[in-house]
Amino acid sequence: MRTPQRWAVIGGGLVGTATALRLQAAGFETILIDRGDPRRGASFGNIGHIAAEQCEPMPSAATLKSAFGRLFAFGGPLDFRARDVASWGPWALRFLAASRPAAAAHGAEILTRLLDDPLGAWTRLAALAEAPDGLIRPTGHAVVWSTPEAARRGLEAWRGARTGNARFRPMETEDLAAYDAVLKARPAGGIRFTGTGQVSEPQSVRDALSTAFTKQGGRILQADVRRLRPVSDGVDIALEDGATVDAQRVVVAAGAWSASLLAPLGVRVPLIGERGYSVQSAQHDWPEALPLTVFEDRSLAVARVNGGLRASSHVEFGRPSAPPDPRKWRQIEGHLKALGIAFSDAPDRWCGPRPTLADYLPAIGRLQAHPAIHYAFGHQHLGLTLAAVTGEAMEQIALGRPSPRWMEALRIERFD
Repeated sequence: MRTPQRWAVIGGGLVGTATALRLQAAGFETILIDRGDPRRGASFGNIGHIAAEQCEPMPSAATLKSAFGRLFAFGGPLDFRARDVASWGPWALRFLAASRPAAAAHGAEILTRLLDDPLGAWTRLAALAEAPDGLIRPTGHAVVWSTPEAARRGLEAWRGARTGNARFRPMETEDLAAYDAVLKARPAGGIRFTGTGQVSEPQSVRDALSTAFTKQGGRILQADVRRLRPVSDGVDIALEDGATVDAQRVVVAAGAWSASLLAPLGVRVPLIGERGYSVQSAQHDWPEALPLTVFEDRSLAVARVNGGLRASSHVEFGRPSAPPDPRKWRQIEGHLKALGIAFSDAPDRWCGPRPTLADYLPAIGRLQAHPAIHYAFGHQHLGLTLAAVTGEAMEQIALGRPSPRWMEALRIERFD
């Protein structure tokens, strides 16, 4: 019998925890190193959407055309922190390059492959974790618009978009009437998706995976990683408290903080902290029958989760650890009030950075220069969606099985 390789996964968000569980279940001795502050990461306060329909790459001519009108200064969700221009400026140049037609078509092809069956991957991972029923909900979601013109333009745009294996239909009068109980005004139109889903609550999912990981013999270490040093038989992991963890293989899955761990190894990646904001109210009257709903002309998503009703918005570019901008929360709360959605006057407020690479594709693989070091980060808005898919991909790599040829597009060396 072989001696199990010792793996270390750095980062305890959904991607890191799913990967650690997969490795441990595959027979590898695995330690999960996490800083222990879940609210700082994108896995804590997101809307919980399993977004199988998001096959259109963000870098595109259409995005560039609409960007000005979507700026926060004009009431939109898009903002660039001026003081952090040194972080997002070089990244933006690469984003422009990724928006060229050929590059955008390539991004769409890879996203479509990645999003082939995220619900199936989550179902398999939940079964492996022996998670409670209802953790993964294949309930689909809705997109609605407030005016007939917005509905006309929105439906036309979705009919021309790539949605992979997700499908939608225009909502009928009775579908829209279901919102009468919670909105001041019925939506003028909408579409209802199938093939997408929602989790009961992102942190509950993370906790279920962590529990399963430790039950299978995995170890969780609460610590901050300072440096990675390749050695002859693996990697030495230096912690901020001066201690060292030795591993034969490492997976860097530290979200928006991953680039700083790889930079001393000569690996420089265009990674930005693209921050989202959410608010949550324990008091609400959103019925269970209503799905996660995107109010597209307000760039607002609303979903019922275990702890209450959550609303999320904003795309803010800057440093991942920058102080939150309270105006973003107030804008979300203003939208909820305008819609007539019952919500607390003092909701729980959260802000977290989505780890986003300039081409909006994740980095999944292992370093060519240091093969003992693997990586799984940069999932942008699809971290929760693709966490289970990524865990399966990393398990296959660890077992030495060949990856599909198209996954070469996710190598971090693509930015060299």
